[in-house]
Amino acid sequence: MTDHVKNAKTTSAKSKAVRPIALAAALAAAGIIGYGAGSTSPDVARAASNPFAENRQESTEIEPVAPSNAPASFADVVERVGPAVVSVRVTQKAEAGPAAGMDLPPGHPLERFFKQFGAPNGGGSQPAPKRQAQGSGFFISSDGYVVTNNHVVEGGEEILIALSNGDELKAKIVGTDPKTDLALLKTEPEKAMPYVAFAPEDNLRIGDWVVAVGNPFGLGGTVTSGIVSARGRDIGAGPYDDFIQIDASINRGNSGGPTFDLAGNVVGVNTAIFSPSGGSVGIGFAIPANVAQDVIADLKEHGSVTRGWLGVSIQPVTPEIAESLGLEEGEGALVADVMKGSPADKSGLETGDVILAIDGKKMKDARDVSRAVAGYDPGTEVNFELLREGDEQDVEVVLGEFPKEPRQVAAREGAPAGKVGELGLALTSGPDGGVVVQGVDPQSEAAAKGVRPGDVIVKVNGRTVSNPGELETRIEESGKSSVLLLLRNESGQHFVALSLKDA
Repeated sequence: MTDHVKNAKTTSAKSKAVRPIALAAALAAAGIIGYGAGSTSPDVARAASNPFAENRQESTEIEPVAPSNAPASFADVVERVGPAVVSVRVTQKAEAGPAAGMDLPPGHPLERFFKQFGAPNGGGSQPAPKRQAQGSGFFISSDGYVVTNNHVVEGGEEILIALSNGDELKAKIVGTDPKTDLALLKTEPEKAMPYVAFAPEDNLRIGDWVVAVGNPFGLGGTVTSGIVSARGRDIGAGPYDDFIQIDASINRGNSGGPTFDLAGNVVGVNTAIFSPSGGSVGIGFAIPANVAQDVIADLKEHGSVTRGWLGVSIQPVTPEIAESLGLEEGEGALVADVMKGSPADKSGLETGDVILAIDGKKMKDARDVSRAVAGYDPGTEVNFELLREGDEQDVEVVLGEFPKEPRQVAAREGAPAGKVGELGLALTSGPDGGVVVQGVDPQSEAAAKGVRPGDVIVKVNGRTVSNPGELETRIEESGKSSVLLLLRNESGQHFVALSLKDA
């Protein structure tokens, strides 16, 4: 920080200190407060002024504190990091299509003409115009590596990097990772480029100041500021969502740009906004630096990201599922399906297992499990702490490499039905095992939780069922206030807990 900034802060602090002292003297002279004999201590006076503070010794009132680290200006940090932030301009080739407005019937006199030169019904097509897309990015090395979003460069035919001084550099894609929406580009600059670094530690807290720099609406070098509004946001963008939510204004064109802390470290890569209008409403999302740094390192070395793979479908342990399994808390992840031949299958994981911890680290939810497994290299032996039929046990799994093509599960069909009135379901026996859902009461809890005709009920409370009568027996035998169904459909397998309290 420069001397004039320090002096300005010092002068400001002194001027602020004078006012309360003068005010205290005036109030003391008026007999309102005093620090001599018979005066009330500041704590007692504070308690007396608060009618809700009944007992100061046992009070849990949160004491106000003097503000700290509030910047007088962001100019110094912006001046340092600004030259490393760039605009990313992408030319995308649109698919060729017929000329607009030329809907000619067969045999029309002009058909032959348009057949030669291109027409809707003549078998030809007009050249399609190229589309332009814009985003943001930033240099992470002096030799021209640029970080941006995958969705900014996806489908790009030509990529130009516009520098803060107006110069342009051609760029090529080194690698992309759609699952985290990150991309790494490479330019060939004639001189060393200014660059920024990712934050060395993930110690960003809710309420910390941040600065976003980018290219919203093509306005390069735009700077906005705000605070961290939340951490660990899941916005449904992908399986590894762990976004930082910020209220610094980011808009279309900010995608791929950096969010900085006050030291000038990159703490996030801006990637999405929540907006009913398309513009900023103070809810933006950035990929955390610790996630981005690992992905970018893989892209630079391999051109793609390799992740550990377990080979299971998992889902959250909801309070209803926790109750049906006899768990006190809804933590961990419930294994809904185990892929045949996968690392999980080879190591003995089973449908219905609850993953409680991985290598000794407690798993809060299914997202924790997905991120933890993906963070290991393929071939790593990992310890899984499981809950199986009420007993805890450890299983060692050698992780595989995440496959490029996901597994697909065939849908099942059913025939005329019996009914389980308590659940609002019409059921029939499946041709290949299980009980097929043929109808769902639209007012039932099952409908609200996504049970649909065609779903196959594979297990009830952890026990296999093959017909509706057996299912009813399993429900009656459970003696619980909820029933846990394992369902299978075209999307895979998942558990649903249905309440029996209001049956």
